[in-house]
Amino acid sequence: MPKGQPAAVPDDGLTTRQRRNRPLVVVHTGTGKGKSTAAFGLALRAWNQGWPIGVFQFVKSAKWRVGEERALRVLGASGEGGTVAWHKMGEGWSWIQRPPRAGAAGDAAAEPDNEARAREGWEQVKRDLAAQTYRLYVLDEFAYPMHWGWVDTAEVVAVLRDRPGSQHVVITGRNAPAPLLECADLVTEMGKVKHPMDAGQKGQRGIEW
Repeated sequence: MPKGQPAAVPDDGLTTRQRRNRPLVVVHTGTGKGKSTAAFGLALRAWNQGWPIGVFQFVKSAKWRVGEERALRVLGASGEGGTVAWHKMGEGWSWIQRPPRAGAAGDAAAEPDNEARAREGWEQVKRDLAAQTYRLYVLDEFAYPMHWGWVDTAEVVAVLRDRPGSQHVVITGRNAPAPLLECADLVTEMGKVKHPMDAGQKGQRGIEW
């Protein structure tokens, strides 16, 4: 098994094992494709370890059937690894939408509902963290509600910092706020070099879902 060597060993009073097994906050951000895909890859590893997994989709429509959802649900029900719970917080709206501007026709009624769903999703995550419901949390597209001001970033940072037990949290989405990046233990910024959409090609089965 590969074993990375740390560049420095802090004087924190922890043993090597204690430091190695610290619960992590992981952030996948940037404009490139693959942020959620990488998070679901971590979920597969967690499933293999027998960890209970909670997936919270904050922005993608509840009608969006990503392939990882079906795969992880089947694996979670197989009895061979960890359990998987999948929560959808963004029914009826898509990640490509933005909070409507003041006075935008036809949008004013939609924003409070979307914002309320995002906040309730965060409240559920807080309850589960307090109860130590899962070992791995995938907060898919959660960077958006923070970026838009729907969920208070300072509160998120405080809750993650003070969470009990050995709970790992993975957050995805563009424009992850700076305080979240500072709080995180592992940050990956995915940059776009080329994308088929730049040439007018829409998403396709097996690639986007």
